[in-house]
Amino acid sequence: MKHVIIGNGPAGVVAAETLRKADPKAEVILIGDEPEPPYSRMAIPYLLMGNIAESGTHLRKEKGHFESLGIQLISGRVAGVDAKARKITLTDGKSQGFDRLLIASGSHPLKPPIAGMDAPNVHTCWTLEDARAIVKLAKSGSRVLQIGAGFIGCIIMEALAARGTQLTVVEMGDRMVPRMMTEKAGGMIRQWCEKQGVRVHTGAKVESLRAGAKAGELVAKLSNGQDIAADLVICAAGVAPNIDFLQGSGIAVERGILVDADMQSSVPGIYAAGDVTEAVDFISGKRTLNAIQPNAADQARIAAINMAGGQASLQGSLAINVLDTLGLISASFGQWWGEAGGESVERADENDFKYISLQFKDDVLIGATSIGLTDHVGVLRGLTMGRVRLGEWKERLLVDPTRIMEAYLARAQGGETRYLGTRPI
Repeated sequence: MKHVIIGNGPAGVVAAETLRKADPKAEVILIGDEPEPPYSRMAIPYLLMGNIAESGTHLRKEKGHFESLGIQLISGRVAGVDAKARKITLTDGKSQGFDRLLIASGSHPLKPPIAGMDAPNVHTCWTLEDARAIVKLAKSGSRVLQIGAGFIGCIIMEALAARGTQLTVVEMGDRMVPRMMTEKAGGMIRQWCEKQGVRVHTGAKVESLRAGAKAGELVAKLSNGQDIAADLVICAAGVAPNIDFLQGSGIAVERGILVDADMQSSVPGIYAAGDVTEAVDFISGKRTLNAIQPNAADQARIAAINMAGGQASLQGSLAINVLDTLGLISASFGQWWGEAGGESVERADENDFKYISLQFKDDVLIGATSIGLTDHVGVLRGLTMGRVRLGEWKERLLVDPTRIMEAYLARAQGGETRYLGTRPI
């Protein structure tokens, strides 16, 4: 049996290792399109901070790890997939046949159509090559303009601030991290960032970039009328699945590759995992893109087990986001924005940067958001993923959402605690 995996990020690596364990005699080929060992993009901010060397980004640190497992690494970009012929073609003209195929090609950063985005000092922060360029420009005191304050943008922001840059962030949404945080929570994160010396513009767009008076300087014109001078512009405006090479393959694709609970695509024997998949959401039951690493790893394991002839399925992908923004920990789980007709509760202590929001469907917690409440993260995830029926505890939480730990112990762990009244958040 010959297994080919397109993409050597976290999903591809987990799948390759799972395949080797499940099918010791099979041929396993792992294809990556960068001239680097398999590495984690999520480790790049730590590289920018100087906390790790480039080797610290590598997914497996032991020399010869993949060779010792009999996993063949190939460097190349896939140009197309012929599902009928069971063959993939690379851009260099070479091809690989397969019995089973896993597409874990990940995603790529988006660049908005802004005049001047092709200037030399404009970079995304997605690859090790990007990181090397940013390190040269993001010196202490350098003026940095970051486009985008989503999940990835906030991770990058932490690294840029650690390098001592003068940082300005422009986010077109009405708040920071708009796809992860409620309006109140996103506003609190902005307040926190501004308190740390970051200038933040929300509800604004960069309309154009032009050369400034100084060598290498760029001037950004914002939709709010302001001009911002920068030595470095970083684009963190979101990502999209790498699916262009699947045109004409016969594999069903919408926003991402459509997969079933076994992570199999519309073509038998061809699977997908990670950012590139459009899988059923755990809470809503609707198809969604859910580009986060925990889901990617889970999907990769499920796909690999099935590729090797086993049986495994995934109940659905769950939005799980935990973010460190300049030392402020925030998290959101599931359908954090709530549901029409559902009940919710929100409590905030803006002075102490603590916040919690709970969203219910009947007596089940379907989504949650928190800031500054690190002890609650595991509990919120456990109740959401466990679809725990809260019973009378739902009414108690609507009065005092800070009692979430008590509710978890009582309903998910079978214990019961007694406490009357409310407490500060």
